[in-house]
Order: sequence, then C-alpha cells, then structure tokens
Amino acid sequence: MLDFFIDYMPLFMFLALAILLFSGYPVAAVLGGIGLGFGYLGVYLDVFVPIEFFNIVGRIWSGIADNLVLVAIPMFIFMGTMLEKSGVARDLLYCLQVLLRRVPGGLALSVTVMGTIMAATTGIIGASVVMMTLMALPIMLQRQYNIPLATGTIAASGTLGILIPPSIMLVIMADLLGRSVGNLFVAAVFPGLLLASIYAVYIFVICSIKPELAPPLPKDLGPQDTREFWKMIFNGLIPPVLLIVLVLGSIVAGWATPTEASGVGAAGATLMAAMKKRLNFATLRSVVERSALTGAMLFFIFIGATAFSYVFRSLGGDDIVIEIVENSGFGAWGILFTLMAIVFVLGFFFDWIEITLIVLPVFAPIVQLLDFGDHVDKIDLVYWFAILVAVNLQTSFLTPPFGFALFYMKGVAPPEVKIQQIYRGIVPFVLLQVVGLTLVIAFPEIALWLPSKLLN
Repeated sequence: MLDFFIDYMPLFMFLALAILLFSGYPVAAVLGGIGLGFGYLGVYLDVFVPIEFFNIVGRIWSGIADNLVLVAIPMFIFMGTMLEKSGVARDLLYCLQVLLRRVPGGLALSVTVMGTIMAATTGIIGASVVMMTLMALPIMLQRQYNIPLATGTIAASGTLGILIPPSIMLVIMADLLGRSVGNLFVAAVFPGLLLASIYAVYIFVICSIKPELAPPLPKDLGPQDTREFWKMIFNGLIPPVLLIVLVLGSIVAGWATPTEASGVGAAGATLMAAMKKRLNFATLRSVVERSALTGAMLFFIFIGATAFSYVFRSLGGDDIVIEIVENSGFGAWGILFTLMAIVFVLGFFFDWIEITLIVLPVFAPIVQLLDFGDHVDKIDLVYWFAILVAVNLQTSFLTPPFGFALFYMKGVAPPEVKIQQIYRGIVPFVLLQVVGLTLVIAFPEIALWLPSKLLN
C-alpha cells in the first residue's frame, strides 16, 4: 500500500487540491501549502531531496519576480481600471445604442459590441462584468428586455476580455508554454471575434423571431443634428478604438513588445481620463490601489502554483500523466477531446487562474506528442492548443455553481433580478461558446492564419 502511495503521490496531490480548494482558504495558500506539504512528505519517504526546496525559491525568482513578460499584467490591470473610472465605457455604450437603435435587439447588440471593444482594452473580467451590469442592465430592464436575455448577453460579452488580446490569461499562457506573447495575442484575435460574432448573430436572430424579448429603442434617441452626431462619435467611439490600435497595433507591427505595449496602454488610458477632465488625485489613488491589490492576488497565486508544480514534477507527475494517456488507447483526436472535456468540467468548479497554472503545464507535453497529420503542423500545435484552452475557459466564468461572472453580476444587479434568471440566461451562451470551440477545432486556420500572415 505504501509503495502504491509513493508511486502515485502526484495524483494524490491533485486529489488533495480538489478537496482543499473547496475549503474556503485562499487559492494561493492551498497551492503552496499542498506543494510544500507533499515535499516534506516526500523527504520523509525518501523520494524528495531537502535541497530541492531551495530550487522552488529560485523558480519563484527567475520565473515570476525576474520575468519581464509578467510586468505586462499590472500595466494592463492599471489600463483597464483607469478606463473604467474615466467613463470611456459609459460614453461607448451610449454611442452604440444610437448607432444600433433600429436593429432588432439593438441594445443587446450594443452591449455585445461594447464588451468586444472593452475586451481589447481591459482584459479584466470582474471589472468588465460589474461595469456593464451597472451601466447596461438598468437600461435594458427599463426598456423591458427579457431578463435572461439581458443578463446572458452582459455576462457573455463581459468575459470576452479573457480571450481577446491584450488578455492577462494569454500573457500567463505564453509564459507557461515558453512561447511568444505577441504570437499568442495575434492567434487569439479571430477566435475572440468569432465568439463575439456568434453572440451577435444569435441575438439578432432570436430578437427578429421574438421581438417581445427586446423591444426597440426610441427613434429619437441620440443627437438631433449632424454636428452633435459626429461629436458623439469622436467622444464615445474613437478614443477606445484608438487605444486598441495603439496597444495591439504596436505589437503586431513589431514596434513594441507586449510589455512595452502595456505601458503604452496604461499611459493612453491615463491620457483619456485627463482629456475627459476626470483625472484627479482621488481617481488616481483608487486606480493604483485596485491595480496593486489585483496584481498582488495574481502574483500570490503564481508563487503558490510554482511550488505546487515543482513538487508535482519532481515526484514524477509528468511521467505518470503521460503514461496514463499513452496507455488509454485513444488516438490523437480522442486525447484532444478528453483534455478539452477535462478543462470544460474543471470550469464548473475552478477559476481560469487555477486551471491554467495547474493543468496547462501538465497537458502541454502530452499535446506535443500528438500527431494530427495535415490538420495542424507540428510547429503550430502548441499555439493551436493554447487557443483551444483559452476558448474553452470562457465557459469557466459562466457555468454554475462557481461561475464568477454570475456572482459579479448578482452582486450589483437590481433586486428584481434573480439568480435563477441569470442561470437561465447563460445557458444559450455557454452552448454558443462550445460551438465556437468546435469551429476552432475543425478549422485551425481561424487561430493560425493571421499569425502566419503577419509574423512569418
């Protein structure tokens, strides 16, 4: 019995993780505690050398504290928080309402477009969902929108920031996989726009078939003359689009690294706040405090995950997982669908941070061993798999019981909005996300065509 436990200690690490994550303790403390605890247990059982604990410290320093790529994370957080405080999103929503007021489901489509644009400028899911719920949901309820449609649209659109670059998740994925952040950013553009387009088509079709779900907006909404119209465009639509061009354009054109582009984005967001005369000491202090707290939370999880993954690998976890997969009898496609199913199921219980930091380093070596023939070139395999995981993880924000976007929304939604209505609203959008994932699996060019044209 003891020999069995020693041979499969890494699997018992995952079992302990699955149990303790529900304990309510901070995720970072659980990850680090399990890693160190099994390390000491390995020393007692003579399968882990005490000197290896010093290697964990070195990994934390070189992989996190001294990693220039990860500097982009607090800068992107600052950019998103500053945009929220500057009122850019509020002006953008009003502008889109005016432009789409004659289209079936125009207000819901406005929320979808705003979520897409804000995703390309913020990448912070909690801030995006809360911000759009506070701004859009009262208006949609006032216009007598169907509550599940309204809540589902806001929740799904607000989570696009985790996929559409500049995404914090893509920065972390690139670092874990040892791949270029810029290449992964470019590869995620079309899949992100694909999901947004699928949402928009669904809303347009369902609102065309059932107009009672989304009553039309007043025809007199918005500016009454050409001068006011163009003033609205330049104040509400041009600034966020310009920021997207500055951040993503500088990366794609090769003018700046993602880390440098994050600085450009933070500076651009601050400049926008100043131009709107909403930049003062109180605003700046609030933005800095929230950015620091969010960044500290993320990096604390990185530290815990580093300790966990090092002990897991040192105890032979990689070899065990690869052995299990090789002996499963599945082909390349069977293994891929199994991995995607695991990520999807984990999304019901865990946040994308835990799934990415724990699962991706384990799954990546397995994927590199697979052969899909002419479907995907070996050189592009890791990028394709990373995008598949990223699209799959969209569901982790929406699927109960621990869909964080649903909790964010319920926390700030009006009292008449029930959690049951929010759950009903996200069901079609989760199915649409699965459709998007299936399309990227069937047509890898959706993710790989743009990098091949721009970066080769």
